[in-house]
Amino acid sequence: MKVLAVDTTSARESVALAVDGVLVGEVRLRTVDAHSRRVLPAIAFLLEAAGVAARDVEAYAVVVGPGSFTGVRVGLSTIQGLALAAGRPCLGVSTLDVLAATIEGEAPALVAMVDATRGEQVFAAVYDAAARPREGPLTEAADVLAARLSGPVAFAGDGAEQYRERILAARPDALFPSCSLYLAGPLALLAGPRLAAGEGTPPGALRPLYLRAADIRPSGR
Repeated sequence: MKVLAVDTTSARESVALAVDGVLVGEVRLRTVDAHSRRVLPAIAFLLEAAGVAARDVEAYAVVVGPGSFTGVRVGLSTIQGLALAAGRPCLGVSTLDVLAATIEGEAPALVAMVDATRGEQVFAAVYDAAARPREGPLTEAADVLAARLSGPVAFAGDGAEQYRERILAARPDALFPSCSLYLAGPLALLAGPRLAAGEGTPPGALRPLYLRAADIRPSGR
């Protein structure tokens, strides 16, 4: 199965293509507010480089948040448009689930953390060693969450990087396995078996995962 995956939930934008469980290409970009201008050219470049026609993509996957409010919307609308035009199924996966999958097996407990960019809180979820959800998603201070967990724990995500010192102060035995924060590649590999098993949904059924309201203020105030 040919799966095209997109992640625009953070400044680390990426698109990836997996064919029959093998990652054949990935494009990584650093951008803060240009997702809408860059994601489609990145997809076109990736498909051309891989020698795959757009019509031959069999399914689509997208990271649905939490993350940048605008970025989440751009990723969802892009995948919905492509999948709707092609009549292909989609799979939406949370940022936290993809992060947990990148450190599967590193410890009995895994914590995925995304920087909430407000105060000292993170968006987070707790998983078992096989990256199966145990708690969350939730919004909490990184060190508070770390302190209340027991046993060996591995942390991943930009929230874990941002608050690494606080986490270590709360629990010196915390683990920080090496993992990429560009998520389209891991998503493409994660989504392939699920889509092949029939877990895909119509494009219109995709929904964002927001853990708070958008930070929108009236102009002039």
